[in-house]
Amino acid sequence: MMTKKDWQECLEEMDEMFPDAHCELVHSNPFELVIAVLLSAQCTDALVNKVTPKLFEKYKTPEDYLSVPVEELQQDIRSIGLYRNKAKNIQGLSRILLEEYGGEVPEDRDELTKLPGVGRKTANVVVSVAFGVPALAVDTHVERVSKRLGVCRWKDTPREVEETLMKKTPRERWSRAHHQLIFFGRYHCKAQSPLCHICPLFDHCREGHKRDKKGLVKWHAATETE
Repeated sequence: MMTKKDWQECLEEMDEMFPDAHCELVHSNPFELVIAVLLSAQCTDALVNKVTPKLFEKYKTPEDYLSVPVEELQQDIRSIGLYRNKAKNIQGLSRILLEEYGGEVPEDRDELTKLPGVGRKTANVVVSVAFGVPALAVDTHVERVSKRLGVCRWKDTPREVEETLMKKTPRERWSRAHHQLIFFGRYHCKAQSPLCHICPLFDHCREGHKRDKKGLVKWHAATETE
């Protein structure tokens, strides 16, 4: 696997590539962030951001989400995948927030994971983005990039990927690394067409070298983007 030293060099490169990487889910408070991240499961941030403006205008508090039949909420988020289950979870977490947390989103990750539809990844995003607590959420982009580069093993679970990244990344860099890994995976090291031919991390990349040996890296294409 990639050494800690090589990983530090990759982090420095990503600092250059994406100095302003951030959470792209539109929100104005921790509660909206929880809802947005929940909706983003198996869905793109871009699609979520098309739905949430009207959603957040209609529903501003946990009480608002509980004031309508679940079927109405389902219709409000119908364009998002798994909308039936997500609507049920939104009402479930709204109820728990009111009953156990005074309607406020808890800042503790373990407390957050008690909410319906909120797993470790969602909780990590919320504590990091909303409350400034260092965290390294592992979504599909973070997992894919980490495994392609060789930071962790192909067989590692998302939790194991998270633990490896935390060990190799300075704690004060966790949140920034999380966003930069997402940007790197979303806009550069794409799932289907990674831009290996113009990648500044290529020398460090396990998967990039494999693709190159198979003739899948079209080096001539680099001139087309200049």
